[in-house]
Amino acid sequence: MTDVRQRFYIHDCPIRGEVVHLQQTLSTILSQREYPLAIQILLGEMLVASSLLASTLKIQGRLSIQIQGSGSLKWAMAECNHLGELRALAEFTEDDRFATAEDSSIALSSLQNGVLFINIEPDMGERYQGIVPLEHATLAQCLVQYYDLSAQIPTRIVLASDHKTAGGLLIQLLPRTEEEQETIDQDLWPRLTMLTETLKSDELIHLPAEEILYRLYNEEDVRLPEAEQLNFGCTCSKERCANALLQIGAEAVKETLMAQNPIEMNCQFCNAQYRFSAEEALGLFGQHVS
Repeated sequence: MTDVRQRFYIHDCPIRGEVVHLQQTLSTILSQREYPLAIQILLGEMLVASSLLASTLKIQGRLSIQIQGSGSLKWAMAECNHLGELRALAEFTEDDRFATAEDSSIALSSLQNGVLFINIEPDMGERYQGIVPLEHATLAQCLVQYYDLSAQIPTRIVLASDHKTAGGLLIQLLPRTEEEQETIDQDLWPRLTMLTETLKSDELIHLPAEEILYRLYNEEDVRLPEAEQLNFGCTCSKERCANALLQIGAEAVKETLMAQNPIEMNCQFCNAQYRFSAEEALGLFGQHVS
């Protein structure tokens, strides 16, 4: 499996983490549109990050990461649902710096007044949105700031990407009871934090999760459940497009049909195309073609 999410625990310690590798999914998403190198790298990191963060939730639904602001990079988003299905998209204007960049910091630095959104959308229940300013040079640092300010769970995140492969690691110190606080090794989190920061980008991108975890934490009792498969998945459908037409109303649909019959709707994520004849479109409102 080239696209996997490997959860890990440290036995008898309030530590959890994830390692993610993406290859085929990244290739599929980047092939949908022509992105310059800096945007490709950023989208790779965002896809990995959305998978890492989604793994910490115990819901059926989706988590998306979105950055936006003004500048050459308009906005970018990546999304992962509870099935491990991923998608991503970005909007930008041409910038010579994007073509030769070797990391995502060039894309992030092009944002002016940039903001990071974390959107959690359960299939059942209320939506949640966390917002933090993009005040750091890397996406990983901005996400750690989100956990510090919003979730208040000690977290370390490492991300790496090129135009072919992306990888990421997340490790968290979970809330402890008073009894656990007394028995836990007080040097554990500082030690793990220091070890995590030694991980190099090439290692994160190219090494399997088992080897990464052994190199970092071989003195700890690391436990690995079965890895999860990740893949590209889009939520578009003709039914969703029909709902969009219903939202804009019958009069707007009639005006659209005067200029374009049949109505064609394209998904920006997967390039799927959905067509509605005049009969189909007006039939949504119980009307007939006159």
